[in-house]
Amino acid sequence: MPTLLFVIGIIVAASGFISPPLALAAGILYALLVPHAYPAAAHRISKILLQVSVVGLGFGMDLHQVIRAGRSGFGYTAISITVALVLGWALGKLLRVEKTTAFLISTGTAICGGSAIAAISPITEASEEEIAVSLGTVFVLNSVALFAFPAIGSWLHLSQSQFGLWAALAIHDTSSVVGATARFGALALAVGTVVKLARALWIVPLSLGTAMVKRSRSRVQWPWFILLFCLAAVANTYMHTFDRAYPLLKHLGVIGLTVTLYLIGTGLSLKTIRTVGPRPLLQGLLLWIAVGAGSLALIRMGWISL
Repeated sequence: MPTLLFVIGIIVAASGFISPPLALAAGILYALLVPHAYPAAAHRISKILLQVSVVGLGFGMDLHQVIRAGRSGFGYTAISITVALVLGWALGKLLRVEKTTAFLISTGTAICGGSAIAAISPITEASEEEIAVSLGTVFVLNSVALFAFPAIGSWLHLSQSQFGLWAALAIHDTSSVVGATARFGALALAVGTVVKLARALWIVPLSLGTAMVKRSRSRVQWPWFILLFCLAAVANTYMHTFDRAYPLLKHLGVIGLTVTLYLIGTGLSLKTIRTVGPRPLLQGLLLWIAVGAGSLALIRMGWISL
């Protein structure tokens, strides 16, 4: 029964008949009702499928828009990442969260959620429990963000550009940024994806810096899919010979994202929530609220814009 429901969920998510948020909700419902049929495989596939899907979305982007948003977003992300890391360290110390766990949660909040945690954890020599707690914290908050952000954006009458920028600065994972902005509008999706990918690039310097401090020889994981996303935007902007193929590739990217969110949702079980525990979750929640509220206030005041 769990296997059958799992497969049916994938088929429905890939059908194109449901939105990314609904796919996430279906995945969470599956996780809460039945034991997961293939938890390890779902985790591996969702990670790869997310990267492929982001590349697919690149075929719907204009390179000039990518460069403009990326250039503007780079400075904002540098400041927001620094503030998030410092504030995360302070909250972790205040709440007496284990040092490595606190750093991983801060890193996931500051840069790009699970991807950043996966890249940093080998360098910090984190245990499986510390990684699980950090990923669980970020994952729970990501699930909330995917539903809450579009509702808040509509309530505050944010423009699509404002919402895309806010989502990119305040939501952890790339998948949730794309899912939330896709629900808000095409321009929000374009802005959110580009700025989020500019933010994800900070995985590299942070990994190198952490390795130097820890004197670790662990291999730094380079986010190659970001380069492929940019190449897809180059093709869409300049290589008009294949114009008929680009909408299909973009559509496949959206389908891939929907399936990714379903797979991610299937990993959110009561066991995951119990594993996280109150203090790391509180650290992640307070840090997320501070980053989200602070960036939203600056965007509404016009201090941050594209």
